[in-house]
Amino acid sequence: MPFELASILRKNILQLTPYSSARHEFTGEAKVFLDANENSMGSPIGETYHRYPDPGQEKLKAKISGLKHIPAEQIFLGNGSDEAIDLLFRMFCKPGDDQVVVCQPTYGMYAVSAAIHDVKTLNVPLTNEFQLDLGAIKSTCKGSEKLLFICSPNNPSGNAFRREDISDLLHWFKGIVVIDEAYIDFSSQPSWLEELDNFPNLVVLQTFSKAWGLAGLRLGMAFGSVELIEVMMKVKAPYNLSAVVQEMALKALALSGQVEEKVNLLLHEREKLLVALAGLPNVIKVYPSDANFVLVRFNDARKVYSQLLNEGIVVRDRSMVSLCEDCLRITIGSQEENKLLLASLQKGINMNAEK
Repeated sequence: MPFELASILRKNILQLTPYSSARHEFTGEAKVFLDANENSMGSPIGETYHRYPDPGQEKLKAKISGLKHIPAEQIFLGNGSDEAIDLLFRMFCKPGDDQVVVCQPTYGMYAVSAAIHDVKTLNVPLTNEFQLDLGAIKSTCKGSEKLLFICSPNNPSGNAFRREDISDLLHWFKGIVVIDEAYIDFSSQPSWLEELDNFPNLVVLQTFSKAWGLAGLRLGMAFGSVELIEVMMKVKAPYNLSAVVQEMALKALALSGQVEEKVNLLLHEREKLLVALAGLPNVIKVYPSDANFVLVRFNDARKVYSQLLNEGIVVRDRSMVSLCEDCLRITIGSQEENKLLLASLQKGINMNAEK
C-alpha cells in the first residue's frame, strides 16, 4: 500500500492556515520597507538587525542544497534538531492518543518531547551489542505508531546501526521513520540522505553543532519529501532562525574545507584515545565509535567520574542508563585535552594502588 502523508497527519494540521508574515507576502526587490512594523530608526548594533530575518532562509538553504545535493524544497532549518523533533510531534501525534517508538539507550530528547506532548513512548531496548532489535520492535508495535526514532550513529553507545536493519524498518513501519544523523560526519557509514527519494516516510536529521563546531548557533537540519517539508514550514514559527544565525552559517559554509580538516584531526585523536583507554587496568571495555565520543565501561564508573571532576575534567556519567551500567561517555577532545584526561585517569589508578 503506497505511503500517504495525509493519512497520518493530525487533522488540525491538515486544515491549518499558517501565519503569513509581511515578508511571506512580498517577493522581489524593494527600496523602502514599511510593511512589518520594524523600527525604521535602526538598531544600535548594526545596520540590518532592525529588519526581520528571511523566514524561508532561502540563501542558506541554497548553500546547504549545494553541499548536501538535496533540493532546497526538501530542507527544513530549525533552532537545533530539537525544533524539528518538536515539530514532528506537533504534526503527527495527537496528545493523549498517539504513540511513538524509541530504541533505548538513545538521545533523551525523543522521550522528553513525547512527554511534553502527552504522547506515549514505546521503549524497545537495543541488543547487548547496541544494535536494533527488529523482532522486539515489530512485536511491540501495533501498526498505529506515528514516529520511530533511530539515532545512527547512536548516542550514547557511539555505534552506527546495521544499514540492512534500518532499511527493513523503513519498508515495514507505517509511520514516519526519523533517522537522527547528528554524528554522521564522524562515521564511515553513508548518510541516509541518498535514500530520501526511495522512502517518502523518511526524515533525516543533521546538525551544525557537531562536525561544524557551531553548537552555540543552534542550527539543525531536517530533510524529507517536498510534501513533508511543506508541512514543517507551515507549522514552524515565522522567524525561527535569527539573522545572526543565518549570517554565521553562511560564513561557515564558505569555509567548509576547514570543517573536513578538523573532522580528520578529531578522527585521528579518536583512534589514539581508544587505544590508550583500552590499555588502562580499570577499563573493562571501550566500545567502537562512529561518533566524536566514546563509551567506556570502567570497574567503578562513579568513582572514576568523581576523580575526574576533582581534576576539573567533566565527562558524562551514563552508568544509570540501561545497558550502560558502569559506563562513562567521553567526548574526543583536542590533543592536549586528551593528554590531560589520560593523565588524570592514570593518577586515579595510582592513588587507588597506593591505598
